[in-house]
Amino acid sequence: MSDKETQRRAALENANLDTIAIRAGHVRTAEGEHSEAMFLTSSYVFDSAEQAAARFAGSEAGNVYSRYTNPTVRIFEERIAALEGGEMAVATASGMAAILSVCMALLKSGDHVVCSRSVFGTTTVVFSKFLAKFGVDTTFVALTDNSAWADAIRANTKILFIETPSNPLNEIADIAALSQIAHQRGCLLVVDNCFCTPALQKPLALGADIVVHSATKYLDGQGRCLGGAVVGKREQLNEVLGFLRSAGPTMSPFNAWVFLKGLETLRLRMDAHSRNALELAQWLEQQPGVERVFYAGLESHPQHALAAKQQRGFGGVMAFSVRGANNDLSKNAAWRFIDATRICSITANLGDVKTTIVHPATTTHGRISEQERTAAGITDNMIRVAVGLEDIDDLKIDMARGLAAL
Repeated sequence: MSDKETQRRAALENANLDTIAIRAGHVRTAEGEHSEAMFLTSSYVFDSAEQAAARFAGSEAGNVYSRYTNPTVRIFEERIAALEGGEMAVATASGMAAILSVCMALLKSGDHVVCSRSVFGTTTVVFSKFLAKFGVDTTFVALTDNSAWADAIRANTKILFIETPSNPLNEIADIAALSQIAHQRGCLLVVDNCFCTPALQKPLALGADIVVHSATKYLDGQGRCLGGAVVGKREQLNEVLGFLRSAGPTMSPFNAWVFLKGLETLRLRMDAHSRNALELAQWLEQQPGVERVFYAGLESHPQHALAAKQQRGFGGVMAFSVRGANNDLSKNAAWRFIDATRICSITANLGDVKTTIVHPATTTHGRISEQERTAAGITDNMIRVAVGLEDIDDLKIDMARGLAAL
């Protein structure tokens, strides 16, 4: 590395978030490229058999095989680690791969997890079905009930897992309080920071041990690629890297390059998503066909003050329940609303510049039981909207089409 490059990287250590999101992690090659290079290679050539042995043994730093060492992926890892304030990051093939990798690396048969009821439906399935097959037990508790978390911890509890804000109800966990509960009992607090991203929330600074991301969502921002990330201390992240090296749910170099481009505009997009979502939520709250709006940016939200304290914005995801003719609170009322929209995309993904709309009970949370959905507060008449960056007046007109169909 040249003296100029060393100086540049040193300057970034004290830089602010927007600069880090654009600059961190990039070491220019001898070609002097300005944009990050894509290293689309499966393997690397060594100078000698001795060097190959040293690289494989880990006694010499350097690339070995793109399943776990790739220069483009490494830039993404260093950048997201810098944004979250973590010592290290590991990139994965998807957000669910990030969650699974944490569990496979840090849990064993006989261990216990406490998880929020208010998580993505597939996260619930991973804990309750697949990890259970290997002897890992999970207790699900209410996200906002700190005493329930403390009561659920056992002698063999290793991880407390939360998603905040929650999907889709925008419930807010007190990260600092839960981290204190976890650490008093010798547990790790793992936070899914997908909805806020480090542009709006820094869980590690609030006491969390590990942050997971679905890079597919806001880190990309345009719905182009699948990916995930795990961020935290080197001690735990080396274990996660070891699992990825063996099992292989790793990020492709091309996807890493796309996510790097997304990170460059992360704060701008998150601020814009938050502005649009707040205005739309305030408008929906005034509509007679809307029973209730779930968005932490609203003063009517029961945890608005907590959200304002630990987040610098409220994000782009909200949910609301609709009331059809003759007090119809059924799935059919929600479906009529969704089908009447013309601008919104009916898709379960979120985080795009394009607004998406979906019925959680039959899509994102359709794989969990009705009893589990009820416990999580997900009703048949609920709709989730991930507010994009279209003109807010056009989005209101589209929501009005849905309301008219009720």
